[in-house]
Amino acid sequence: MNRRQMIGLALPLIAAPSLVMAQTGNAAPSDPYQPTEVPIREGFEVGSIVVVSDDFFLYHVIAPGRAIRYGVAVGEAELVWKGRARIGRKVEWPSWTPTQAMIEREPDQYAQYADGMPGGPKNPLGARALYLYDANGNDTAIRIHGTTQPGSIGRAVSNGCIRMRNEAVMSLFEQVPIGTPVYVY
Repeated sequence: MNRRQMIGLALPLIAAPSLVMAQTGNAAPSDPYQPTEVPIREGFEVGSIVVVSDDFFLYHVIAPGRAIRYGVAVGEAELVWKGRARIGRKVEWPSWTPTQAMIEREPDQYAQYADGMPGGPKNPLGARALYLYDANGNDTAIRIHGTTQPGSIGRAVSNGCIRMRNEAVMSLFEQVPIGTPVYVY
């Protein structure tokens, strides 16, 4: 066997690992909860927010029929809030006080915070919060907020609010004004 034949046989063996990596993908599988531009049903106002609780996605409508999709965590079965609201308030590093119902359901976990918890990196509302108000201007006690538990995204784990990864809620926070319509299904 001459040198040319030997090189010809060796090249596929050298290239094989990179071909396998290219076919299987050398990165972890794509995270379905990362922000992604997607089509959305026409009819929602540009700028509005649409949450599909059962699918764990929040859509920020950026153009007719187009939205940025974010992964979210939502309330457990009996705690899922659904309805129409508007963003009535926006807060960076919000403070947090558990509701009386939360304290009654899980006193060991929440009673210690009955007087509230200041905003900051350990606060369960995370880096930003969008406060949802009903058509009469009343606070619904539902928030679209960050989380200290990014692994909860894509699950029903909260006490009713809509959680996003901190970097996602920070991005959304900058894009939506007070008064933005929110539809939660």
